[in-house]
Amino acid sequence: MSDSLSIRHNPNLNRFEAELGAELAHMDYMKVGNTLIFTHTEVPESFEGNGIGGKLAKFALTYVKDNEMTAAPLCPFVKSYIERHPEYKSLVRLGG
Repeated sequence: MSDSLSIRHNPNLNRFEAELGAELAHMDYMKVGNTLIFTHTEVPESFEGNGIGGKLAKFALTYVKDNEMTAAPLCPFVKSYIERHPEYKSLVRLGG
């Protein structure tokens, strides 16, 4: 399922989203200057364990990189994703 997952950036709601039939997975953020502060990741329970959170994180962090921004991972999921994928560590802004 996660291989064909369609993810979009929804700047009006400050989040990245993936439609899962009638349900929605999302990664929320606050934008402060040139930094996206990732605050929450939510995947419906029925879809957990399918790599959807990881796909959201990869999409969001690639967006940060492509737009020459920085990331502040307050969300524990995003923080652990970056720890497991060191290629994104250079995007992290320390100290808020």
